[in-house]
Amino acid sequence: MSSELSALVPVMFGHAAFQQLNAGAELGLFELLHADGPLPAGEVAERLGLSRRSADVLLLGTTALGLTTVTGGEYRNGAPIAAAFHDGLWPVLRDIVQYQDKIAYLPAADYVESLRTGQNAGIRHFPGTTRDLYSRLAAVPGLEELFYRGMHAWSQLSNPVLVAQGDFAQARRVLDVGGGDAVNAVALARAYPSLRVTVLDRPGALEVAEKTIADAGLEGRVETYAADIFADPYPSGHDCVLFAHQLVIWSPEQNLTLLRKAHDAIEPGGRVLVFNAFADDDRTGPLYAALDNVYFTTLPFRHSTIYRWMDCEEWLRAAGFTGVGRTPSPGWTPHGVVSGCRPA
Repeated sequence: MSSELSALVPVMFGHAAFQQLNAGAELGLFELLHADGPLPAGEVAERLGLSRRSADVLLLGTTALGLTTVTGGEYRNGAPIAAAFHDGLWPVLRDIVQYQDKIAYLPAADYVESLRTGQNAGIRHFPGTTRDLYSRLAAVPGLEELFYRGMHAWSQLSNPVLVAQGDFAQARRVLDVGGGDAVNAVALARAYPSLRVTVLDRPGALEVAEKTIADAGLEGRVETYAADIFADPYPSGHDCVLFAHQLVIWSPEQNLTLLRKAHDAIEPGGRVLVFNAFADDDRTGPLYAALDNVYFTTLPFRHSTIYRWMDCEEWLRAAGFTGVGRTPSPGWTPHGVVSGCRPA
């Protein structure tokens, strides 16, 4: 058999690879090894309340994937998990793993059906008759809270890119359209002490946002504005409009509508910033975007997808913005900023 076929192993068994990561997170393996490792397999089994057979199966999986390593019969966390603990990101990543397990994983089995029909077929796993994930989550106890915790975790993971790449030094007031739980607004306000931010979203989301703002002690600089991002006018008085993780949800036509609304609302000379993950212009990657698109294809809305940089740039120009440009991130995720200015 050709040795090239070995490259299919992580693809064919990708579902199993995730389950090794998920089990290590849910059973507390990585926290145990971080706090007390290195440990022999027998002690891992005892400390986790597992049989020796179960511990051996788990440790074989995590070690083969590089999530753990073994030296002299003792296990410790592998490089990616150790780095997550070192950087203080393990709680964030753990929430994302749980989000993937409880919300995204089962619907991913409907990827082929979603491609065939052009519909978000994975929505069938959540009770309700609406065609979007967000309105169905409330029907399952605890799932909406988990969803927002997962979104919060994704934002925590990526918003340092927004803070660093967005260039808010000259901005006075930012309108955060679809700002959800205000995690990005709070991060921006903390990074730029003279900045004021308005979080625009539906009333249900703003209940969470107001708590986030209050917990951060930023009520005087971060405020909320209840509105439908498509149907209602945007408040005036802002010199920067931010769409963070928004344009991946909607169709190209809807995105153009949102950008035109931002153009009308923003002050002349002001800027619009689009922040999310992007696909390469030549559609060859990156792998993160290619795999994450399974979620976007099967769940949120029927048109949801991770778009190319050039798609977003074309929408901004069509909406009347000039000086359109992109700022990629040097990090491990393909997040970045596409920006444009409203002519003065």
